[in-house]
Amino acid sequence: MEIYLVRHTTPSLSPGLIYGRLDVALEDTFPAEFEIIKTKLPENPDSIYSSPSTRCTVLAQKLNPVFTIDDRLTELNFGDWEGATWDTVNESDLQIWMDDFVNVIVPGGESMRQMSARVLSFWSELIQTNLKKTVIVTHGGVIRLILAHLRDIELVHAFDIKVAYGEVVTINIS
Repeated sequence: MEIYLVRHTTPSLSPGLIYGRLDVALEDTFPAEFEIIKTKLPENPDSIYSSPSTRCTVLAQKLNPVFTIDDRLTELNFGDWEGATWDTVNESDLQIWMDDFVNVIVPGGESMRQMSARVLSFWSELIQTNLKKTVIVTHGGVIRLILAHLRDIELVHAFDIKVAYGEVVTINIS
């Protein structure tokens, strides 16, 4: 099985914006980024899965109008912090989260451990299918968690895995 993990293209962001589940627009560079991504993917994948976030579904739709949305592929839920900027979050709440972002639940959101459980639930189901070539359009956090799982990297070090906007990571499962 070949699995292509695709991070969405460059979003249009104001500095410091917290945007895990927040729907944000894409930069005008989308068409050029799409052309590069397309060259790294198989022509006729068996399936395409996407996060429900518009920044992912726009790309999935352009790859093929027939794709499956799976909520487990969403980015970290920053809850009450969504749409705020890092400098406006209560300092003590932010510090508590920063000290243990793996286990601490963002107010109204989720912890990285909770996110990992849902992402790996999707992953476990996917690798049990008979699909040969699958494309997954998702977020940097989701891709990092899958790669951390496959590389046996502790969650606390998942952010050490760099995943650029529009990057395609190919995984072969035998």
